[in-house]
Amino acid sequence: MKKITVLDQNTIDKIAAGEVVERPSSVVKELVENAIDAGATAITVEITDGGKKLIRITDNGSGIEADQIPLAFFRHATSKIEKVEDLEQITSLGFRGEALSSIAAVSQVELITKTPSAVTGSRYIIEGGVERSLEELGAPDGSTFLVRNLFYNTPARSKFLKSDMTEANYIHTLMEQLALSHPEISFKYIQNKQVKLHSSGNYNVKDVIYSVYGKDITKALLEANYKNEFMKITGFVGKPEIARGNRGFENYYINGRYVKNNIITKAIENAYKGFLMQHKFPFVSLQMEMEGNDLDVNVHPAKREVRFAREQEVYEAVYDTVRNALTKKEMIPEFTVGKAEEPPRQKAPRSADIPEPFETKRREETDKYQRVLEETPAVKYSAPESKEVFSRAEEALFHGTLRQESSLKTSRDTPAAGKAVTKTGKDTPEIKRPEPRIPEKQPEQLELFEEKLLSPESRSRIRLIGQVFDTYWLVQFGDYFYIIDQHAAHEKVYYERFVKEFREHTVDSQYLNPPMIVSLNLQEEALLRANETYFRQFGFEIEHFGGREYCISAVPSNLYGFTEEQLFLEMLDHLSDAKGGDLPEIFAQRLATMACKAAVKGNHAMAPQEAEKLIDELLKLDNPYHCPHGRPTIISMTKTELEKKFKRIV
Repeated sequence: MKKITVLDQNTIDKIAAGEVVERPSSVVKELVENAIDAGATAITVEITDGGKKLIRITDNGSGIEADQIPLAFFRHATSKIEKVEDLEQITSLGFRGEALSSIAAVSQVELITKTPSAVTGSRYIIEGGVERSLEELGAPDGSTFLVRNLFYNTPARSKFLKSDMTEANYIHTLMEQLALSHPEISFKYIQNKQVKLHSSGNYNVKDVIYSVYGKDITKALLEANYKNEFMKITGFVGKPEIARGNRGFENYYINGRYVKNNIITKAIENAYKGFLMQHKFPFVSLQMEMEGNDLDVNVHPAKREVRFAREQEVYEAVYDTVRNALTKKEMIPEFTVGKAEEPPRQKAPRSADIPEPFETKRREETDKYQRVLEETPAVKYSAPESKEVFSRAEEALFHGTLRQESSLKTSRDTPAAGKAVTKTGKDTPEIKRPEPRIPEKQPEQLELFEEKLLSPESRSRIRLIGQVFDTYWLVQFGDYFYIIDQHAAHEKVYYERFVKEFREHTVDSQYLNPPMIVSLNLQEEALLRANETYFRQFGFEIEHFGGREYCISAVPSNLYGFTEEQLFLEMLDHLSDAKGGDLPEIFAQRLATMACKAAVKGNHAMAPQEAEKLIDELLKLDNPYHCPHGRPTIISMTKTELEKKFKRIV
């Protein structure tokens, strides 16, 4: 056995960096979260070469005091917590004190920062964890980080990075999540001198969703709200028509932190059961607020995971939030004939609108400074002997913070950097700060004249026109034209009927003559014994017949005649992978299978009286819009759309 030795500090730093800094997006995440914690209301992220060569992050937050800068790059140095008890009430995004130390250990870092109370700022350079310089210079309030040549001193790490485009896409996705989780902050993301994302910071989540996902997603959103004694949920859930083939659109944030959690994911997807087809996943954007006592964020080094003290209550809150949003609106998808109009293309950004890199573009003539000051009232100011450090376009981002601060006076004749100045006397400048923005309450849209097809009040006005292809029923209601899939509708009616009987323990049994004998293996036998109660509730009567054989003397009456043995064995197969809480779901899936087999098929001519009865039963369901497998039962088209196609209106 080798001797035990204590690792040197350089090795320790690189190991720690490996836990926090996986790729360029990890650097962006940690530095942007620090900017948010510093109270920034405008944050710009610029990268080149996928962030491998340069990452530049600028904010208008509180900055770092000059004597605190070297300390900030020590491991486990943080201003977010002071003692272990503070971990129970964390309100900041960062708190471990590992970010700056880890980033500096594997890159070349330059920091320009200034606090609101300081007259000048500071410039600090640290490379590979080794301090190079700390000097004074003129700078605006806030901080600018330049991270160059990531993994320059650990080439073994850099070879695992992906292409520039792939790494840039990781950062782009991260910036979208940050913008969605903090609508009160204006984010700008620039990739190779092209603006890829720019949010307004006007507190409106829907505006951010529009800028990130576009018009089609935004117009298919349903508002979601929920509140109990320990948790508050707000946000939007998407209608089933905008579902995707992966979980990329399932976004949820806890106390402003983008996380992933299996309990929340399961609650969301279970709430959509019956609204989506198999292997489809919903769009959600949910903001959750919780007290620290109920939440543990100190799980993962990169803070991606959280744990809950009350897991079941969190599951129920999220499930109810999503389910209530889905069931309070009529979910009949509207279709159009022909190609949809393409949205207008966005203009390419002008080079003058993009902030120049901090270290390569500076204004060299002092007379330009006076012109900028006159044209931009709240321009960031630096002492005349210093050269300006930001372009005009970027300076426009720095117009104050959310914090209420008292006016500051300086001891010099020149005002502190970053203040808007109004002369009140010969030499005494008055420093004015903009008032913090207060989000305006968004008016709620009132759907006063919305009429629903599937409501008892509308039944007398539904006009059944006829059947087409022996499969689809055509219905007129008001100015809408509806098409009902008779198989999907009948399947849904059967399914809801089966579910109700199962939940109320009123399932009727049909006795078999002769009884059915099945042979089970050891695993199937153990599963049957462990779940006998569920099988009895489901309508089965099963007795041991000797050895590993069992006698099934009765089955659910609705199952009678539909390959009873095959469905029984399928249940056992699904139960083998199920946990205790999933058992009702397994039986619900079998109910869906039964409903599908029992329902009237397509290419079957139904009498109008049968169709009328089917519509009557649909009216009584909570979710009549989708079959148990997620297919739509009804689609609609407006009278206006038809008139457009026939050129009656333009």
